[in-house]
Amino acid sequence: MTTTLATAPAKAPSWALPISLFSIPLGLAGLGGAWTAAAQLLGAPAWPASVAFGAATLVFAAFTFSYLAGTFRPGAGFHIDLRHPLLGPLTAYLPVIAILLIAHYAADLGRAAPWLIWIAVASLAVNAAALFAHWLKHPLDQDAMHPGYFLPVTAGAFLAAIGFVSVHQHGAAVAAFGIGVFFWLLLGAVITSRLFFGSELPLPFKPVLSILLSPPGTASVAWFAITGGVIDDLQAALGGVTLFMLLVQLFFVRDYLRLPFSTQYWVFTFPIAVLGNIGVRYSAGLHFTGWQVAGWIAVAISSVLILAIIVASLRLGARHLTSRQAG
Repeated sequence: MTTTLATAPAKAPSWALPISLFSIPLGLAGLGGAWTAAAQLLGAPAWPASVAFGAATLVFAAFTFSYLAGTFRPGAGFHIDLRHPLLGPLTAYLPVIAILLIAHYAADLGRAAPWLIWIAVASLAVNAAALFAHWLKHPLDQDAMHPGYFLPVTAGAFLAAIGFVSVHQHGAAVAAFGIGVFFWLLLGAVITSRLFFGSELPLPFKPVLSILLSPPGTASVAWFAITGGVIDDLQAALGGVTLFMLLVQLFFVRDYLRLPFSTQYWVFTFPIAVLGNIGVRYSAGLHFTGWQVAGWIAVAISSVLILAIIVASLRLGARHLTSRQAG
C-alpha cells in the first residue's frame, strides 16, 4: 500500500470534488431503500424513504455537477480518477447511484424509466469495461487491491438487477445477477488473497473493510427483488454469507473506533443500510413470532447509526467553516 500510494497520481487540487464523497448519496439512497422495505412490509410511513431518497437525489445532483465540471479542468476529474490505482473503482459511484434513484422513482418516470435504467446500466458497463481495460494494460500492484473493487462489477451488477426489476425486466435482472455472482467469485478470491497475504491496510483505509458486506448484502436484496420476497435455498445461502461477514465486521469495531471522524465514515453507511433492508425482508419472509419487532429493530439500528454519521458530518463541516472564518 505504501508503494502504491507513492506511485499514485498527485493529490487533486483543493477545488476538486473527491470521488470518495459520492459515498454520501449512496448511503442516503441505501437508507431510503431500507425504509422502502419497512413501508412495504411493516406498514411504516412513507416519508422517511421519501426524505432519504430526496436528499440522495439533491446531493447526487450537486456532487455530479461539481465533479463533472472538474473533469474539464487540469489535474482532476473522471479521467484522472479512472486510472488511479485506489480510486479507479469508485468512479462507478455515478452510474450505480443513478440506477438506485431511477429504480425508486420508476413509477413517477413512467415510460422513460426503462430507457433510463438501460442507459444507467450501459454507463456502468462502459465504466467497468474501461477499468478492466486499464488494469489489463497497466497491471496493478497487489497492494492496490481493496474491497472497493467490488463496486463496479459485483455490487453494481446486483444493484443493476434491482433496477431492472423496478421496470419489469425480469430476464435482464437475472442476467445482471449472474454477472454479479461471477465477478464476486472472481474478485473475491483476489481481494481476499490481497488482504490475507499483502501488507496491512493503513489505519485510515480500514473503513473500506466494511465493503466486504456489500456483495452478499446487495445480492440478497437483488434476489429478494427478483423472487418477490421468497426465501428459497439461494436466498438462505446469501443470508448465511451476509451473517458471517457481519460477524467478521464485529472484530474490526475497535479499529474503526480508533479513527478520528471524517467523511471516510460514510463508507459504512451503505452496508449498514443494506443490513437494515435485508433485516426487514428476512423477518417478513420467515414470518416468525414477533417478526415485526425484529424488522423494526433492524431498520431502527441502521437508521440510528446513519443518522449519527450525518450529525457528526454536519458538526465536522461546521468546525471547518468556523476555522476558515477564523483564519
